[in-house]
Amino acid sequence: MGPTSTAPGAIEIAGIAAARGLPGARSSWVRGPVWDGLWMLSALWLAPIVLWLAYGYADPESSPLDLLYFGLTALFWLGHRFCSTYLAYCTEAYRPLLRTQPVRFVVLPVLITIGCFAFFLPADLAFPWTRAERLVGLAIVDYAWVTWHFAAQHFGALSLYRSRAGRAACVNTRRFDRFFALVVGGALVFIADILAGAVAYQDQWIDHWFFPAWMVSAQGAIRDGATLVLMIVTVAVLFAELRTSRWSLPRVLYIIGIAVMVGIALRPRSLFLFLVVWTSQHWILATGLASQTLRGEPAPRRGLIRGALHGLNIRPWAVVLFLTVLSVLLLPLFEVEANRQAGTYYGERIFGALATGLRTSSWVPMLVALGFATGFIHYLLDRSVYRMSDPQVRLAARGLLEHRSKTSNVGE
Repeated sequence: MGPTSTAPGAIEIAGIAAARGLPGARSSWVRGPVWDGLWMLSALWLAPIVLWLAYGYADPESSPLDLLYFGLTALFWLGHRFCSTYLAYCTEAYRPLLRTQPVRFVVLPVLITIGCFAFFLPADLAFPWTRAERLVGLAIVDYAWVTWHFAAQHFGALSLYRSRAGRAACVNTRRFDRFFALVVGGALVFIADILAGAVAYQDQWIDHWFFPAWMVSAQGAIRDGATLVLMIVTVAVLFAELRTSRWSLPRVLYIIGIAVMVGIALRPRSLFLFLVVWTSQHWILATGLASQTLRGEPAPRRGLIRGALHGLNIRPWAVVLFLTVLSVLLLPLFEVEANRQAGTYYGERIFGALATGLRTSSWVPMLVALGFATGFIHYLLDRSVYRMSDPQVRLAARGLLEHRSKTSNVGE
């Protein structure tokens, strides 16, 4: 499914060790077992549902699983992409950072937007490369960045749980988290993509390397070897976690969830199974975190619009509702840029001829440039709004860091 071309994206919550200025977390959960189980640990319920829906079907894309992915894509794909943009520009909590860190929050996003449009929109003769070649180049950059982006999110989630367990300053655990995220959430997924031929425009760059030819004939052994690496790394990280005096159940569950998803990727049946669970987990986690980040933001001193946004921001359920509605409404615009070769685009199931018309209109170059620009900005701003080594960011995101005494419910 095409949304992976600028899908979604990542949250590197790094340096939470420095969050000493905020109240300490007495609970190892972000909000509580129920909330965390739905939003943070979604891999644990997504994986069995995905396998169940595809069971008995030779082609999982023709199974009820396609309907599930349609719903998850419509509700969370684009909402998740604009989570960090919303946090940066539509909240009182992050407003001070626009003034104190204009390069991160204003200058770079503007330059990325201008760069994407200036690079992609000109006609074929304007550059040494045709527009089609520029599209391939942007897609390759996007694939590399989004692969890092996903791995960074897993490291961020583990860092957040490490902080909640009172071990934010533990250097060894942080190293284990980074190693697990990069090897399991990054390198092994990249290998699985190569074996499945799912890397963006793989024939334009990966297949020109010296090893893909023998990888085709040896892919069975490579899959088995990668699975063995997955098991060894997962067991080692879990062992290191469980032998600590303050081990964290949410961290254990998160590690298991990531390992299960990558295990699905390394099986040869269908990449679609992995695509559904991998991207959906990423989108759901990003949306859930964004809804909780603003719980403690200060009220604005003036402005009707700012007051209305503040009323939404302090209600997590309202933030989720806003982001999901936004995701549905933007689907036909951004699916133009989706990398789907055949079949029905999901936007057509909701918007019909409107979605079809957009994909065949003169607006296509503009929409493709917009898709890449918003994707790149998403990767950049996710790192900025969850950069917990910065005291200002910690203050803005205190809704994630402060302890809440009562166990949260799903709807909170």
